[in-house]
Amino acid sequence: MSHRSAKKPSGTRRERLPAMARRASRPLALALLAVLLLVPSPAAAAAAAAKAIDASKMRRLELPDSLVGPESVAFDAHGGGPYVSAADGRVLRWGGGDGAAGWTTYTYSPSYARNGCAVPSKLPPAATESLCGRPLGLRFHTESGDLYVADAYMGLMRVGPGGGEAATVLATEAGGAPLRFANGVDVDQVTGDVYFTDSSRIYRRSQHQMVTSTGDSTGRVMKYDPRTNTTTVLQSDVTYPNGIAISADRTHLVVALTGPCKLIRYWLQGPKAGTSELFANLPGYPDNVRSDGKGGYWVALHREKHEFPFGMNKHLIGVRISAKGEILQEMKGPKNVRPTELLERGDGKIYMGSVELPYVGVVGT
Repeated sequence: MSHRSAKKPSGTRRERLPAMARRASRPLALALLAVLLLVPSPAAAAAAAAKAIDASKMRRLELPDSLVGPESVAFDAHGGGPYVSAADGRVLRWGGGDGAAGWTTYTYSPSYARNGCAVPSKLPPAATESLCGRPLGLRFHTESGDLYVADAYMGLMRVGPGGGEAATVLATEAGGAPLRFANGVDVDQVTGDVYFTDSSRIYRRSQHQMVTSTGDSTGRVMKYDPRTNTTTVLQSDVTYPNGIAISADRTHLVVALTGPCKLIRYWLQGPKAGTSELFANLPGYPDNVRSDGKGGYWVALHREKHEFPFGMNKHLIGVRISAKGEILQEMKGPKNVRPTELLERGDGKIYMGSVELPYVGVVGT
């Protein structure tokens, strides 16, 4: 028999079976695909569980005397506050009540009194801040009741319980170089060590836009030891270090880099101690970083990385970051709201600081 005569005709049962099997399997494949589409990925499940927070209808704690710029927000060990750092050089304390009358002066730098800054001036605060001081980061050490203040011009200061003039200036230089732009601060509540940032060795706070536009990388991350009264530079040549927070397990610091739109992790303990690494990429320009009380962090975004001037009057103003550096939740608000800090309290309320606005926002009331 020739090879030609042995070839099966094209329409035999042997060739039709695979086609029939393929047709039969299509409904099963479609059903499996539908099941997969209905089961969310872990990231999608987390995003669905944590609904975006709308900050459009926040409560406002208006500042007194036409003041602006409650940049950082803090509460003392007894739950008093909020305490905020204002543009005129003072730290104010909210005691409740109606409107701006609820605020009192808590502390101020030595230069505030020396230069007569309590006298009303027709000049904008930005023109006098180098004389009167510009407090930025605020943190309490709960055991001692001391408030640590990172003042952009005066350096790292400490004021005891009860407030008054911050006569104790702890650091005005580090590593042989003066502090030119002290910014964020956090306190290890176990050891009392204070960690803070100096955003640039070249530019002052009044030139903060130059830090971003030039890509300046002369910033530093530092540690103040209250037992020895010494300041140590932990890391130099950092690009615009701003907010700083110690992790819940105290093994590392999380530092916001404003220009690069990133968070880095600086290791304090373990095999990587003394080194840093990328912790998270962010969708905007970060300012302060605060613990969310759940092992993660709230990061205030002063502006989105890709923000358009038209469209909806809302933009991203903050993100909640997990202990692993994942974005868990977003906060959105009006485009005229550009926060510098988001602080979540145990009751779920989130207090919002801003370098521009005349009030402290309270979200979730």
